[in-house]
Amino acid sequence: MSSILIKSANIINEGESFVADVYLNHGIIEMISSEINHPADTVINAAGLHLLPGLIDDQVHFREPGLTHKADIWHESRAAVAGGITSFMEMPNTIPNTLTQELLEEKYDIAAKNSVANYSFFMGAANDNLDEVLKTDPSNVCGIKVFMGSSTGNMLVDNEATLEGIFKNTPMLVATHCEDEKTIQDNLAYYKVHGNGELTIEMHPKIRSAEACYLSSSRAVALAKKHNTRLHILHISTAREIDLFNNEIPLAQKRITAEACTHHLWFTDKDYTTKGNFIKWNPAVKTEIDRAAIRQAVIGGYIDVIATDHAPHTFGEKSQPYALAPSGGPLVQHTLMALLDLVHQGVFTLQQIVEKTAHNPAICFQIANRGFIREGYAADLVLVDLDRPYLVSKENILSKCGWSPFQGHTFRSSIAHTIVSGNLIYSNGHFQNDQPGKRLLFNR
Repeated sequence: MSSILIKSANIINEGESFVADVYLNHGIIEMISSEINHPADTVINAAGLHLLPGLIDDQVHFREPGLTHKADIWHESRAAVAGGITSFMEMPNTIPNTLTQELLEEKYDIAAKNSVANYSFFMGAANDNLDEVLKTDPSNVCGIKVFMGSSTGNMLVDNEATLEGIFKNTPMLVATHCEDEKTIQDNLAYYKVHGNGELTIEMHPKIRSAEACYLSSSRAVALAKKHNTRLHILHISTAREIDLFNNEIPLAQKRITAEACTHHLWFTDKDYTTKGNFIKWNPAVKTEIDRAAIRQAVIGGYIDVIATDHAPHTFGEKSQPYALAPSGGPLVQHTLMALLDLVHQGVFTLQQIVEKTAHNPAICFQIANRGFIREGYAADLVLVDLDRPYLVSKENILSKCGWSPFQGHTFRSSIAHTIVSGNLIYSNGHFQNDQPGKRLLFNR
């Protein structure tokens, strides 16, 4: 592992902005100072660049094992690192579903060989695996994932006794996908009758409605309050849900936290006309009012984390008629650039982006020694050029699926360098090496 000296970077960290040098050695941030003259194996002239903590993405679907025609850990971790994401937490709805400790460790084994980003994997909950869930080690697994809405295979948890058991007995973070299944099915039945004989993408936010989201999210919050569960609700997509969360206590003291995703911060239902199924997600992209409320909730501290919900499908799968096209899309490569566009537009500040994508995920999940630019912390860093445009084209998309909902868009900013656990993995559009990332550990 080589030493790296970063010179004259504009550092954005813990609410501050200042110019300094940073010296990395043996994977650790060893020194931050106004001037450092240590010899180093690699020197990066960062004048004019902004140095951020590497993003920690708490929700991705990398599709391995079982769905590797869409994506795999090798391709998607490279796309993530090229997008400034240095750590990810991956979801259990692979095939087979990650419902046993043995299957969970098999995913860690794959990542140890193939992931250039740091990694963790959620243990999956089902109606019939509570004993396995409770075997999960909080010190080296990010959390338990509960689908309170339909998902791949046997992962819809709708049994009351099972939900009570999970929320009452799990000693670690429980992350939930919240959409009420009965409401969705009732809406679907209605639009099948009243949809002029054909379901269309414009019906998606009406089928997977704001009411379905609120019913499920409020149920999760009620269970968490009843049992004092450490609850993290993923991908908030409606204005109504925001009232479920608290912004009056420090994040480290919160028992209930929330996440927003790139697509709900960027797109609205008006974009279905041009993007079609390529912005079909669950929960659905909804109205301009919802988007504005989610953005304000991020700023106001009701929503704590920004993530991607990166979930690739093949171009052919997404090109099918609405009812057949799966939900989800690739986002890890372009999320930071999209958020930087929102900074340019005055929606967020750089400090807010760093807080929601690096500091807060580290605090929420109690990640050991990552998420901040601090001496003694792991060297997970990204250098961005705020004024170098980046055109998304088929030729530069790194996700295995080969497409992006941002295809054809020119971002105002680009990723210059990404350092993962002290290794310069990506630099000026090229991968420097395939050194594997590290398994995330947690202070629990």
